[in-house]
Amino acid sequence: MSLGGHLLELRRRLVIAALALVIAMVVAFLITDPIISFITDPIRQVAKARGDDFAALNFGTVTAAFDMRMRIAFAIGIFLSAPVWLWQIWAFIMPGLTRKEIKYTLGFVGAAVPLFFAGCYVGVLVMPHIIELMWGFTPKGAVNFYAAQDYYDFVFKLMIVIGVSFIIPVFLVALNLAGIMSGRGILKAWRIAVLIACVFAALATPAADIVSMLLLAGILIVLFFAAAFLSMLFDRRKRKRDKEFLEGSAV
Repeated sequence: MSLGGHLLELRRRLVIAALALVIAMVVAFLITDPIISFITDPIRQVAKARGDDFAALNFGTVTAAFDMRMRIAFAIGIFLSAPVWLWQIWAFIMPGLTRKEIKYTLGFVGAAVPLFFAGCYVGVLVMPHIIELMWGFTPKGAVNFYAAQDYYDFVFKLMIVIGVSFIIPVFLVALNLAGIMSGRGILKAWRIAVLIACVFAALATPAADIVSMLLLAGILIVLFFAAAFLSMLFDRRKRKRDKEFLEGSAV
């Protein structure tokens, strides 16, 4: 295919992906009420536990409520339309991949997507603890009115950051399969990995929330060691195949 043909193909697939995103956003916009109720449930839980009736989202401008719904619709729309735009990207680059590269790519996506959503779920579990902890610093006689846009940014960024952190071990395995890093090399860096996991968990959670920090750091450390041992297993299989190939060539 010529360069012009590639550009036309790219434009066609981008249009399809954009249309899928728009349709998904429309669907997501219709279900923003239960989504807003879900992400604000920690506020109601903590308020009920503390007997505080002065806790709610605050929409400071005329269009703030609509803007928040649009942002939620865009974020959820990306997830809902993911099968379409991922397939469009895959279909565009697949003709240039070898069979081995296609196999590795499918394995990478198959492992990364569940881990990402698992990370988002951990973010949902950690979020109420963070809100409760921060609530405890409210001075006596003060009230908690959360700016809707800031609260949404906090929830969304927390889920995305933790979700992405769960994918890092998959990148380590991918580097191993590409021959860039060995399993033993990954395992030797365990001290640095543990330190990075603890620092990341401390930054992603409030300094005083030890439980959430240990939970997040523990999961990241377990995923790191799982990636290291899986890479060592792949290295062992590779050495075995190379040995059999050499023995067969000698015969």
